[in-house]
Amino acid sequence: MPESKARILVVDDDDIILDSLQEFLRLEGYQVDVARTYEEAVNALERADFNVALTDVNMPGSSGFELLRMCKQKFPETVVIMITGYGTIDSAVEAIKMGAYDYLTKPIIDDELRLAVERALQQQSLIRENRTLRQQLEHRYQLQNIVGQDYKMLKVFDLIESVADSKTTVLILGESGTGKSMIARAVHAHSRRSDRPFVEIACGAIPESLLESELFGHIKGSFTGAMVDKIGKFQAADTGTIFLDEISTATPGLQIKLLRVLQERQFEAVGSNETRNVDTRVILATNTNLIKDVAEGRFRQDLYYRINVVTILLAPLRERIGDIPLLAEHFLRKYNAQNSREVLGFTEKAMEYLQRYNWPGNVRELENVVERAVVLSKSKYIEVSDLPGNLTDHVQSDKTPETNYKPVSLKRALEDPEKRIIELALRANNWNRQSTAEVLKINRTTLYKKMKRYGLLEPSEQVHS
Repeated sequence: MPESKARILVVDDDDIILDSLQEFLRLEGYQVDVARTYEEAVNALERADFNVALTDVNMPGSSGFELLRMCKQKFPETVVIMITGYGTIDSAVEAIKMGAYDYLTKPIIDDELRLAVERALQQQSLIRENRTLRQQLEHRYQLQNIVGQDYKMLKVFDLIESVADSKTTVLILGESGTGKSMIARAVHAHSRRSDRPFVEIACGAIPESLLESELFGHIKGSFTGAMVDKIGKFQAADTGTIFLDEISTATPGLQIKLLRVLQERQFEAVGSNETRNVDTRVILATNTNLIKDVAEGRFRQDLYYRINVVTILLAPLRERIGDIPLLAEHFLRKYNAQNSREVLGFTEKAMEYLQRYNWPGNVRELENVVERAVVLSKSKYIEVSDLPGNLTDHVQSDKTPETNYKPVSLKRALEDPEKRIIELALRANNWNRQSTAEVLKINRTTLYKKMKRYGLLEPSEQVHS
């Protein structure tokens, strides 16, 4: 049985063929509209949504080719099937090249028409599904859907908008779990390449012996196990974006190849002498200190300077405690929907625990904690008892008073509390020294001296220190 109420437009200047096709398709269960000219067909398409259009190639005035071209431009979800006589099969084949889904030759056989329409409807369903999936992906990686109001995240948003449409190489720095992959996808989604491939590869997850082949491809027989030619990720991402995560794990030999492809957009597949050219935008990420790796000889200096054009620094979650409630509520809504739950929120105590925890796994760990809590919660609000034991134990031990007295000067004993108070005040004021000094009722010079004494540098200063 055809798709419920699928609508078909039949276009032909021959009344006998038009009536015959209309009667057959209606008996098959379809809604059918007819048109005898190009102009009538355009008017029909503008009035209603059609799943399929069957159009004769030869019509007085504008031809079926014109109608096909117009459908591709204005009504891309309408799948076009061309109808042709025996003498014009070449033109029908040309129509396929122009974007027609199929063609039928006169006289039209019922079974062929039935099969062609069924296949066209399947194609139309795929077109709609792909459009929906693309819209969902674009929505997911819109900046307003990346949660964060901390000033560090606002800087990240500004950088994404600034560099997205350029070809500039982007380096994303941040601890594991801070969302480097999501930021890379957001850069791609906001660029002119958004409808082109986005290829992601975790360099650290692939054995060293296979990583070069994975990135650049290989030819048959180039090494043991190379049974067929293989296209690499760089070629697969041609005209799009490639995201290389954990780039610090690349071997010295691979680093040389990466430097060349970044500078010249050229490479050779493993075992091949043929130079291939690509137009691929490169985004890289690492959770290590590349400056230290360069100093210790693990990472090429020339490659570091080549990839360090625009750097996006993602702060760890422990430095964005103001974003924790926003993120927690975001994940709560997500996993409520996925698990058909109706958890309304977090108790005040539970949220206090979330904000006191240091989150070594960053945003990814917070998401896992919230998912677990949503699944296990037996009440309308997530309580401390719904949080994992390692989290609650850490928070409780962090605030447990010291019971074993050790002789220490009063000045030294007060250093840790003072450092903690200053650090909390700095975070609460987004590391604005003037605001922090006003809150603590000390002058900026005193604050700065204490920050240097306790090593309380801004996150951006810590990375380059």
